[in-house]
Amino acid sequence: MTAADAHRTILAVWRIEQPRLITSLARMLRDVPLAEDLTQEALLAALERWPETGVPERPGAWLMATAKRRALDHLRRRPMLERKHEMIALDMDEEQQAMPDVDAALDDDIGDELLRLVFTACHPLLSREARVALALRMICGLTTEEIARAFLLPEATIAQRIVRAKRTLSESGLAYETPGGEELAQRLASVLEVVYLIFNEGYTAARGEDWLRPQLCNEALRMGRILTSIAPNEPEAHALLALMELNASRTAARTDAVGEPILLLEQNRALWDQLQIRRGLRALARARDLGGAGGAYALQAAIVACHAEARTADATDWLRIARLYGELAALMPSPVIELNRAVAVGMAEGPEAGLAIVDHLADEPALRGYHLLPSVRGDLLQKLARYGEAKAAFEAAAALAGNQRERDLLMRRAAEAASLLS
Repeated sequence: MTAADAHRTILAVWRIEQPRLITSLARMLRDVPLAEDLTQEALLAALERWPETGVPERPGAWLMATAKRRALDHLRRRPMLERKHEMIALDMDEEQQAMPDVDAALDDDIGDELLRLVFTACHPLLSREARVALALRMICGLTTEEIARAFLLPEATIAQRIVRAKRTLSESGLAYETPGGEELAQRLASVLEVVYLIFNEGYTAARGEDWLRPQLCNEALRMGRILTSIAPNEPEAHALLALMELNASRTAARTDAVGEPILLLEQNRALWDQLQIRRGLRALARARDLGGAGGAYALQAAIVACHAEARTADATDWLRIARLYGELAALMPSPVIELNRAVAVGMAEGPEAGLAIVDHLADEPALRGYHLLPSVRGDLLQKLARYGEAKAAFEAAAALAGNQRERDLLMRRAAEAASLLS
């Protein structure tokens, strides 16, 4: 195995193991930022050793053992914590002996260590933006660049938020905890946002060579289902679950045999998961029954439901989708929502109407560098037979896209537009 192969393997393992490492160390140390720092040290150790020694048979166990040794070394360097060190060492021995049943033995209200970590990162002492950025960094191992892309913000801004959030958690002495009652309700909105962003990163990866990261989608769905059980009367929890279930129902149809993306209107709807669609529609109905039909996640779920309920692409109710995007834009104004509305308006009223909205967004600061703006513009221009402009727009979108599969798709669309010029 070459050094480059080893590094790729290490980073792949790291994506999977990081949340488990942080949750285990945070439970030991009751200090989330310190736990994150020590897991980073374990990653550096792997990057140094594995290219020479080879990847261990159980790489996750190697990282966990290394991270826990670093934790104990840290405690040994703090003489005032000798007693705590002894207690943690005892806890570690007991944990190793009871490893198969460790999850069942946890005594917490949520019963899920990963969600406990999310709730801790979403403490009210942190700003909303800092909570989400920190949780995305720790929970799903997103890089600062990927988080910045999700928020359409400069990378330096996100880096500062993460540093400040970790400092606040460290200096405040906050416990690694599961909130209850009113405090749980205060954090729930941030937790829902984190879960949704985790799902989105899995649904359409911002970086890398793969269009999908199914593990992140599945993790977000699992957490979403748990959230509806611990907050059964919160309509947005049910609405978020509906949104994720309905989107995930299309997974099998979103890529071809070699992993190339297939656009929504070209997908084989026979591959859509009908059981998952029914689960999503039930969750949306529950959100509506609880009075949450006008919530942000409920409106988005209603949009996806329009696609799920259409037997063919031509049967899609684009007028309703455009109206729902209008309601969503009124609730939470956003240039990205407006861009999505432009797509729906273009389908409902014609490409000229959609293009007028897109052109109005051309100077929107938040969309500078956002590849979907020229991508949508290219699609509308092609429908108007303005093939030269469409080609240029698709090429501009490809230059901005961070995902290799998406970049290839956009270049194919540019070539298609060029072929129609003659």
